[in-house]
Amino acid sequence: MTRPASRLAIAVLASGRGSNLQALINAVAAGTLDARIVGVFSDKPGAIALERAQDAGIPTTVLLPATYATRAAFDAQLFEAIDPCTPDVILCAGYMRLIGKREVQGRRGRLLNIHPSLLPAFKGLRTHAQALAAGASEHGASVHYVTPDLDGGPVIAQVRVPVLAQDDADTLARRVLVREHILLVETVRLLAAGRLALNGDVIRLDGAAISTPLQLTANNDFS
Repeated sequence: MTRPASRLAIAVLASGRGSNLQALINAVAAGTLDARIVGVFSDKPGAIALERAQDAGIPTTVLLPATYATRAAFDAQLFEAIDPCTPDVILCAGYMRLIGKREVQGRRGRLLNIHPSLLPAFKGLRTHAQALAAGASEHGASVHYVTPDLDGGPVIAQVRVPVLAQDDADTLARRVLVREHILLVETVRLLAAGRLALNGDVIRLDGAAISTPLQLTANNDFS
């Protein structure tokens, strides 16, 4: 994507506690991320993410899926609420609903998700338990472009976290989450600088195709 004329406008979709949202809010407030969050949208009226947004003065919208006859009708109404914000990026950060094909394809290259695994491993839910059950030696998180396939779009960047012998799902989740927040902010920083683009299924960084996801290093830059 080319660098926007003004700061990168981000719409965030969240269903839960919103810790990744808070990481973005903090980076914007600190002046280390050249972006603005134009709205937070949720399918859960009790989501802590909404409180985080409201505390930061960010507009919030809640839509209840049960009040719509179909998933397609819900999605259509959701994006009717999002589109007037004219976001450059629509970020799913702990958003626990699949988005229908029509809405995804209409926003290809602008719709992103952060997922707590090293994709393509451990798609779906309970990724930390999946990693432990599989005997994985490392786990982590991925930021990827959204396609109609569950957690299946091109992966932009990842962060790797070793699995320790004493880990259970909760301890592993906590360690991944710390690095996940940094991964998200650093990836959005690339977007804000206009350095990333999606051409077909090919991700380009500074105009050059990347064949494997960027990897966040211990120094919080990408290799």
